Amino acid sequence: MNIKVYRTGILSFAFLMLLLLQNKAIAQIPSTHWAKDGYQYYKAQGGEIVVLDARDDAKKTILLSKEALTPQGQKPIAVRNFYLSDDGQKVLLYTNSKKVWRYNTRGDYWVYDLTAKKLTKLGADKPASSLMFAKFSPDGSKVGYVSGHNIYVETLADNSIKQLTSDGTDKLINGTFDWVYEEEFFCRDGFRWSPDSKQIAYWQIDASKTKNYLMLNTTDSIYPYVKPVEYPVAGEAPSPFKIGVVGITNGATKWMEIPTDPVLQSYVPRMEWAANNSELIIQHMNRAQNKTEVMLCNVSTGKSNTIYQETDAAWIDILPEWEEHYYYGGWDWFKKGADFLWASEKDGWRHLYRISRDGKKEKLITKGNYDVMQINAIDEASGYVYFSASPDNATQKYLYRTKLDGSGKAERLTPLNEPGTHEYDVSPNGKAATHAFSNYYTGAVNEVVSLPAHKTFDGSEKAAKAIASADKSKSNVEFFKVKTEDGVEMDGWMVKPNNFDATKKYPVVLYVYGEPWGQNVKDENGSSFNFMYTGDMAADGYIYMSIDNRGTPVPKGREWRKSIYKGIGTVNIRDLAMGTKQLLKERAYLDTSRVAVWGWSGGGSSTLNLMFQYPEIFKTGIAIAAVGNQLTYDNIYQERYTGVPVDEAGRAAFLKGSPITYAKNLKGNLLYIHGTGDDNVHYQNAELLINELVKYNKQFQLMLYPNRTHSISEGPGTVMHLRTLYTNYLREHCAPGAR
Repeated sequence: MNIKVYRTGILSFAFLMLLLLQNKAIAQIPSTHWAKDGYQYYKAQGGEIVVLDARDDAKKTILLSKEALTPQGQKPIAVRNFYLSDDGQKVLLYTNSKKVWRYNTRGDYWVYDLTAKKLTKLGADKPASSLMFAKFSPDGSKVGYVSGHNIYVETLADNSIKQLTSDGTDKLINGTFDWVYEEEFFCRDGFRWSPDSKQIAYWQIDASKTKNYLMLNTTDSIYPYVKPVEYPVAGEAPSPFKIGVVGITNGATKWMEIPTDPVLQSYVPRMEWAANNSELIIQHMNRAQNKTEVMLCNVSTGKSNTIYQETDAAWIDILPEWEEHYYYGGWDWFKKGADFLWASEKDGWRHLYRISRDGKKEKLITKGNYDVMQINAIDEASGYVYFSASPDNATQKYLYRTKLDGSGKAERLTPLNEPGTHEYDVSPNGKAATHAFSNYYTGAVNEVVSLPAHKTFDGSEKAAKAIASADKSKSNVEFFKVKTEDGVEMDGWMVKPNNFDATKKYPVVLYVYGEPWGQNVKDENGSSFNFMYTGDMAADGYIYMSIDNRGTPVPKGREWRKSIYKGIGTVNIRDLAMGTKQLLKERAYLDTSRVAVWGWSGGGSSTLNLMFQYPEIFKTGIAIAAVGNQLTYDNIYQERYTGVPVDEAGRAAFLKGSPITYAKNLKGNLLYIHGTGDDNVHYQNAELLINELVKYNKQFQLMLYPNRTHSISEGPGTVMHLRTLYTNYLREHCAPGAR
């Protein structure tokens, strides 16, 4: 219920929200396409694909010109993404993309042969924009792709196409996933080439018994029609999975024997070839997601064997849930498959481990009281892993490296005199990186640096100069810590009005998310900007602020993040309320009679709960696309944090944190907003909440956007209408200006 994004540069959270608001994913942003030498990299630029050199900005070679990218008699291909074959002789081009739920993962693919100088479209007999996840075989002779829920292989020598699966339907899904796997496990690309290019391993998801949520489209035709989405709500069993291996030559599938609970079912969110052609490695999780097994599967016999397992009293996060580089797969092996990389919070912090292939030996790689925030690169040849962390300030982010054998201490590579948020795409050999930097008083800067020295190749040192010339005193933003009466200390930011006068009182607007998918308090430029407000909040005399409660995904250790287990809607809400209460007590310039709160998706749920559970604090609320009843949201997300509701006691835990349970307590001014075409947080939540408010004669304002999705961004004028509605309501019910 939030945004996730590839970390390839500083894009402020507010800006991302403005792009696609509260969807869990924005349009796919490719990371840097590094060449094997670790210095050169490929980029789509000006309608061409060029080769750039990190060491010399002026050095540019055209790999594919506009002419090369122009099919005969057609317009040039608008390249959305591209991939090179392992031998560098062919380029796979992705274009004409279409959205499938969150990402544009369906489109057309072309191959350019650099030797033959020939451009060829793949899937010639398939409908336009119908191919998904096309990728070269390791030997570069073929391309595999999904179309119509079946897997195909196309031989590049003659463009002959072989269909490897034939049973795919909307409900029996080969090579990709159903809605909930995509939304909550970030599983989209569902097939993998074997290293020898002779086999393909793939997921099959059977959604035939998963109930449809029936969305009603009332605007696109005179007669309304139903749009069904297979959507397992909390308490419903997930779609069963199979892992199969199909031979490219014979087209026969061998199914892996993976145990599962016949009633509750289980999950396989990760699967890769196990650094050879005879085994797969998978991550198998129970329904409650608090037990995980790493299993090796023999592709000849189908037999599976558990080599490593882990449990948690709350839940276990899979790697793609916090590390976007693994959205489309990946498993890190060492010593030609003897060891693999594993991330765990079992010692209280998110750390990286080196596990032997049989699971009997493990070595802690990253050591200390800090969380690994991102895996930036693994350079086995030099013996280093590059990662991001921020041991001393949870609002910031820096680059470190440490030895892969676990010896020595982590070495910070980001300069000490550049406080803030840093993003890196490190080259394969660890010698260079694209670097993006900003903080709350320094605008975004992009450069390329050498590593480990962290110096620009051209001597420009843009980041260092930008922060040296920035004037912190001109910023209205203040970062603070607040400690509640419960002893919980939280980070926050506050944007004060222009010409602030501490002897006067100002209205307060609290921006919330509050659930395990959103961190609001980040030391990066623009993170405190209210993208929903059509004017200038500081000029109008508002104090705008945000607080990150327990349970938010900040780098403060396992206990911080998982203290919210079975407490979404209660633990996080009390933290936010008590944090606000303490600030109102400590800072006399905060007007207790003018306190507003707003949020989207999970933040909308937090807004409702704050208005209903703490009406003495919050006088005005604007809740957008909120979950009103946790039992209506999907099983993977909601059960991960609240348990599996197999009985009345289990269901009670969900209702305890649901806004509808407390709707009768509403006293202040509430604006509730929802899109009727929301496939994520269904419009049903709005009507359930409305019924409760009507039942207790609680007056409120309602705005429904017909057939809009979770982002409420579709259709001409929608975004501006929404922002205007938000701004006018806030100004009317939480009046701006000092008193």
